[in-house]
Amino acid sequence: MSHHPNGRATCEAGGVRVMGVDPGLTRCGWGVVDGLPGRKVRLVDVGVVRTDPDLPLAERLLQVADGLTAVLRECLPDSVAVERVFARNDVSTIMGTAQASGIAMMLAAQHGLPVDSHTPSEVKAAVTGNGRADKAQVTLMVTRILGLAEAPRPADAADGLALAICHLWRGGPSAAHDQTLHPHHPAGSLVGTAGAPTAAQTAWARAAAAARAQPKGWRVPVR
Repeated sequence: MSHHPNGRATCEAGGVRVMGVDPGLTRCGWGVVDGLPGRKVRLVDVGVVRTDPDLPLAERLLQVADGLTAVLRECLPDSVAVERVFARNDVSTIMGTAQASGIAMMLAAQHGLPVDSHTPSEVKAAVTGNGRADKAQVTLMVTRILGLAEAPRPADAADGLALAICHLWRGGPSAAHDQTLHPHHPAGSLVGTAGAPTAAQTAWARAAAAARAQPKGWRVPVR
């Protein structure tokens, strides 16, 4: 799993942390940002989970799951956004993308996190103002929005950040906060929509509380 050299920042008070996932079997891009709708967005971390095409499918899916789980446990997002999968002529590619998408959504649910999906056009429009923008334009705008010294590479990583930014700006996490207290909430606990926290939510709250007790500051991840 590779990370971007810009590093990780802690979530500011009252901020919302979103993890975006650009699903793929060979390269599964992900990006985590902090912010609030209408305010400046900050990079938390970004990277790509890679799998070896020569491995059996089950092992590749396990690698994707392990990689995304590590990000969830380290970055502690409040919600997850996954790119919505569309059918294409290349059946083998779309199957791998759909399987990776399912892994990401399952892991979000497993950790008691709200998860949503956005179409590529929605993401492009949110980030660039043009629903038909190409990958280079998306990467350029993501770099500018986050004020990064260099563009996230490969494009899968930039797409993960674009998804997170889109979800944040479209108010996805805000709606979730109406029903759920997330890991960064001052109460330090999670409440399910039925009123009682689930086992996954309780464990997630404890992990979040432990993470908040760690020293604050920037971290430069190992490549």
